[in-house]
Formats: sequence, C-alpha cells, structure tokens
Amino acid sequence: MRLAELRNWLGRARGGVADAAAEAIGSLDPAPAHAADVSSPDHPAPAWTQIRLNLVETLWGEGFLTPGGGQEILRLALPLGLSAASSLLLLGGASGGPALRLAGDLGAWVCACEADPWLLRVATRRVQRAGAVLAKRASMQPWDPAAPTFRRHAFHHALAIDALGVARPEDTIAAMTLALRPGGQIALLQTVAPAPLDPAEAAVAAWRRLDPAAALPPSPALIGRALARLGFEVRVAEDLTTHHMHLALAGWRLALHQFDRDRPDPPHAAALVAEAERWLRRIHLLREGRLRLMRWFAIDRRDPAASRGISTAEA
Repeated sequence: MRLAELRNWLGRARGGVADAAAEAIGSLDPAPAHAADVSSPDHPAPAWTQIRLNLVETLWGEGFLTPGGGQEILRLALPLGLSAASSLLLLGGASGGPALRLAGDLGAWVCACEADPWLLRVATRRVQRAGAVLAKRASMQPWDPAAPTFRRHAFHHALAIDALGVARPEDTIAAMTLALRPGGQIALLQTVAPAPLDPAEAAVAAWRRLDPAAALPPSPALIGRALARLGFEVRVAEDLTTHHMHLALAGWRLALHQFDRDRPDPPHAAALVAEAERWLRRIHLLREGRLRLMRWFAIDRRDPAASRGISTAEA
C-alpha cells in the first residue's frame, strides 16, 4: 500500500482511515522517493512546529517524542538506580516529559539538555508549570552537539536518548564522562547504522529529507570503542530494534483510531501524513537492517585521580 492512498483517505477523512493508515505504516511499501520532497536546500522545513508536536505527543504521550513515552524512559533509566539521592545528566530532553517523569517518579535531580531551541522553550515552560517541587528537581538547559560541554564531575549518572547523531559522537560521549563523578554510570539509547549509509542513496535521502533533524547515525562499534577507551566497562549492548518497531506501530494504531473518531482539520491531516511518511521510511530502513536501535549500559572503571585529566581529544 502506497502513501498516496493514505493521503487520499486522510483528505476524505471518512470511515476506515485508521485501519488504512495503520496498514500503510505496517506494510512498508514506500511512496517513490520524489514524494519525500517536502523542503528544498534553500528553504529547509523546520524540524518542529506546534502542529507536529501536538501530533507526536498524541502518539507517544505528553512531553515525549519517542515510542513508549514515559514507561520506556523509566525502563531505560532503571539500571542506573536513580533515587532522590542521585543526580542525572540527560541528553535529549525532548519537550519536557523525560525530565519530569524521572524526577517525579524516581525523585532524581535531573538536568535535561535539549539541542533544539524551540523544543527547549516548550520543555522549559512545561517544567515550570509542573509546580515548584518538580521544577526544583527537573531543569532544562541548552547544549550544542557540535561542541558538547557540561559541568565537570557534577552528576552521578548520565542518560542520552538519540543524542549522538553528530559528526563526532565520541566527543559527546567524552563530554558526558567528564560530567560524571567517579564510579558513575552511563545509559545510551541510539539509532545506529551497522554499515555506513550513503546520503545520496534514494531511501536514505528520502528519510533524511522528511526529518530535518536526522543525521547519519554512528556505527555501534564506534560507540563501544569510545566507552572502552574512556575507561567504561560496557555491561549491556542490546539491540532494541524489534521492540522499538512494536512500540511505534502500537502508538500509531491507537492514535489513528482516535483520528478516525475525531476528524483532523487540513493542517493536522497534512502533519499526520508527513509524520506517517517519516515513520514509514524509518521502519523500512530498520527492517532492512540498515538502521538499528541499540541500548548501552556502562560503568565507570577509571582511576579516580586519572579521570580528572581526561580530555575530549583523547576520545
């Protein structure tokens, strides 16, 4: 089933839209590459708008931008043993949900960093509206993936959610290790490419055009080497691709049944189609094995004195 058919169904907004759209998401028969041309190099589409954020939060939960929402964030953070006595550096603050869930449910002191300025403003307002108690434990800050720096030795643990898709992801990992106190732990959730992706190849180019924030993912081997070189013992390197796809499809089916009941207006219908295309192409690459979603959990095994001298250049 092609996305052109999905567009027609959404345009008509009559019965059967949810079932047809869920089938389109699951069938992985993408539209031709030219259908992905939603922007041009001179006029790139913004990564986020309020309409897109509303849709994504319908899929994954208020404040969350990834499948599984709050429950998945808690599952990822579980090995860190967070409590009211621990502090966490969180990369990938999204629209505020991860910081609020970890601070609210686990009591941790969370410094959430978000690279997208628009999302950062949304998240900051959301945290402030959550009340004084939560706002004291959950804070939002900007960060620059091209030049990552964080407060040295300020945190017990660190968690990064798809935050390593930059030119040198090892620099971000090194900056995270510098931010940890001796004996700290790191958890990473990252989209990776087992083999280098060709940005000019049709399926890859279409996926990246549809998602303005998408970068070419790092290799899993690079991440493992960077952690080991920095003195961290990798306890878990787990492929979550199948789990991730199940969460994504479940979220889409639920949301599309809601849209079937409550007819979206044209701007929201257009956003729905665009987001469906993004996920269709991502899942297509995941099922082909060209993209994977992996989780790492690593423990600091550095000498406490030596760790104070680590620089990002050593990564």
